[in-house]
Amino acid sequence: MNERTPVSTIMTREVVTLKNTDTLENAEQQFKAKKIRHIPIVKGSQVIGILSYTDLLRISFADAFSEDTHEVDTSVYTLFTIEQVMARNLVSVGPGTTIKDVAEIFAAREFHALPVIDEGTLVGIVTTTDLIKYLLEQY
Repeated sequence: MNERTPVSTIMTREVVTLKNTDTLENAEQQFKAKKIRHIPIVKGSQVIGILSYTDLLRISFADAFSEDTHEVDTSVYTLFTIEQVMARNLVSVGPGTTIKDVAEIFAAREFHALPVIDEGTLVGIVTTTDLIKYLLEQY
């Protein structure tokens, strides 16, 4: 295992994003349609936060329904905005950040996803799942 392997080798490059003005209902639809758990939130071209599916579960009853059903009561989503629910203490990494450094961030913090930003532009996202898949490939 090369300790200098950059995160750009394992990150997801086609990142689903939402605007800070999008609705939480739209966010839930994206989570389910794309089968993802984290979405960077942008205001213009700047990443201002990250929304996780767990963030939605904390404010809704969505976890009481199976992923196959589309009859989730989303009325609670009108009570909050994305900016109120998203994580704001944004930590990001660059594409040249080593996988080892990313693993250390995940281990030290309670993050499961990090936006990958190059010169102010979102170029990817790396998750704990990406890291686990990489480690499994090493064996």
